[in-house]
Amino acid sequence: MKNAIVKTLTAGTAALMLVTATGCSNQEMLTRLDAVEAAAKSAAQDAASAKAAADAAASSASGAANAANSAQSTANQALQAAQASQACCDATNEKIDRAFKRSMGK
Repeated sequence: MKNAIVKTLTAGTAALMLVTATGCSNQEMLTRLDAVEAAAKSAAQDAASAKAAADAAASSASGAANAANSAQSTANQALQAAQASQACCDATNEKIDRAFKRSMGK
């Protein structure tokens, strides 16, 4: 009877130690899992923030490209107007020169 009690107590102690060891191990794993989850959430937030910044930059770049295209169009129109004015000025100067030469010839 004494041997049976000792064996039972020994088996119970061994089982308790096994459960405790397993429990610590599981607790450790849960702690590590929580840390990994926290790191993953942080990385996802960082990625979302980076995506938002990239989207904002792309939007700004698109706006700048539109402004540059508009400025180029205005510059082209101004160049055409200047060339037309120069052609008109050249024609007027030529008429004046011909009139002057005619008056000098008389």
